[in-house]
Amino acid sequence: MDIISIILWPIKWAIELILVAFHTMWSALGLDPAAGLTWVLSIVGLVIVVRAALIPIFVKQIKSQRRMLEVAPQLKKIQEKYKGKRDQFSREAMSRETMELYKRTGTNPLSSCLPLLLQMPIFFGLFSVLNDAQKSVKGVGALSDELAKQFGEASLFGVAPLHDTFLNTDSAAVRIVAAVMVILMTASQFITQLQIMSRNMSPEAKNSPMFRQQRILLYILPLVFAVSGVSFPLGVMFYWLTSNVWTMGQQFLVIRNMPTPGSEAAKAREARLAKKGKLIIEPNADGSGTTVVEAPKSAQRQQPVSKTRAKKSGAKK
Repeated sequence: MDIISIILWPIKWAIELILVAFHTMWSALGLDPAAGLTWVLSIVGLVIVVRAALIPIFVKQIKSQRRMLEVAPQLKKIQEKYKGKRDQFSREAMSRETMELYKRTGTNPLSSCLPLLLQMPIFFGLFSVLNDAQKSVKGVGALSDELAKQFGEASLFGVAPLHDTFLNTDSAAVRIVAAVMVILMTASQFITQLQIMSRNMSPEAKNSPMFRQQRILLYILPLVFAVSGVSFPLGVMFYWLTSNVWTMGQQFLVIRNMPTPGSEAAKAREARLAKKGKLIIEPNADGSGTTVVEAPKSAQRQQPVSKTRAKKSGAKK
């Protein structure tokens, strides 16, 4: 057993337990245990549980990115200060000032990447479990030989085997389902990236080299899904689609409720809160723009007191 298998073993064990638990639940509710629909619903349930468990990591990642955005202007000043200076002393001074900035503000450029790295073993484990099950390979835990074989032979609506791919089948039904899945996977990935770039980036970020790189990824990532998707078994494609839809919805909620300061989404949120009376948008005295301030909280309402209670209270005094 190689090192990767050793790392993934406990993750795959937990994933199989969740997958089989959902399969047992759907079967108990009257669905055919061997039907493709039962296994597809189990995959959907599995993805939802796994992605829900990763929400704290996702929130931590968002907060780390926010802190990096806050120190970006200061970081840019340091870079401008040493722009064009390539001597050893200048490089060391720039590195020292940058590290002091990170230490003073409590930020770390790697902290926003760490949550993503922690997620990768889970995603690899999930993909491995589903891919092995498609081939009727026994799992490391709850996915027994019988269940693995049942999963491997399951067909969606009796016409599209879950182990088939767009490339290795002569079935028109499989190719139609696979083509629809690829289109939905590609569209969901594109929409997720587009809503980040169009609504959740500040003007400064849109003028940075990072924005130009993300514009390239906006078209490359969906293309990767489109090209690689034709070689995925249908069962694995259902995992990817469910995960993409979750990401798209999760990103929408984050952009709506925790937008990047200065972005179009942040302005829209401020306008919504101002309309509800929770924020006040006041024009600056020098006409340079507007300032958003919190609306004063209303004083706690005094509860009416009956005459009898009032007399008793006065008597105690």
